[in-house]
Amino acid sequence: MSVSLETSVRELSIPLGNGLVSQENGIINNDLKFKMDTLSYKTVSANKATATKEWVVVDATDQVLGRFAVKVAKLLRGKYKPNYTPHVDCGDNVIIINADKVVLTGKKWTDKIYLRYTGYPGGQREMTPAQLMAKPNGAERLMKKVVKGMLPKTKLGDQLLGNLYVYAGGEHKHEAQTPKAIDINSLI
Repeated sequence: MSVSLETSVRELSIPLGNGLVSQENGIINNDLKFKMDTLSYKTVSANKATATKEWVVVDATDQVLGRFAVKVAKLLRGKYKPNYTPHVDCGDNVIIINADKVVLTGKKWTDKIYLRYTGYPGGQREMTPAQLMAKPNGAERLMKKVVKGMLPKTKLGDQLLGNLYVYAGGEHKHEAQTPKAIDINSLI
C-alpha cells in the first residue's frame, strides 16, 4: 500500500502484532502485547567468584605523587574493567616499585602538611612529606597514605588497600604471581 505524506494515522488501519491502530481513535488497542527479551537487559554485577583479579607492576620513577596515586586507586577499584561493580573488590593487585623516586611539584615536600590526632587533648601532630620520607619505610608509608585517601572510607576501602604492595627499590617479592608490567602513563 502506498501512502502519501499527507495521510495521517487516523485514516489508516495498520496491523501491529496482535493489536491494531484503529481508524476511529488512532490509538493502539489494549490487547497488543510486545514481547521483549528481558534477559538481554539485565545488569551483570560482579561478585567475589566472578571477579577476574590480576597482578600488575607499576613503576613510580619520576611520577607526580597525586596523579600517580589516582591511577593506582582506579586499578585497585577495578574501574578500568568492563565488569566494574562499586560494592565488590573486583580490582587488581598492584605492586608499586621505586616508590622512593616519586616527585612532588612546587614546594610540597616542605609546605604540605599531613595531620593526625593521637586522641588526647593537644595531641594533634603534623608531618611533611619530606619528614615522612626520612623515616624507615617512609616511601611505602607515604604512598599508602596518599592512595588510602583516594579509596572509599569503608570496609571495602580497607580490603582494597590490602591489595597494594609498595617497595622503595626496584625489586619485589611477588615473582611467583607472575605480574605483568604496565605503563601507568597509558591509562586515562
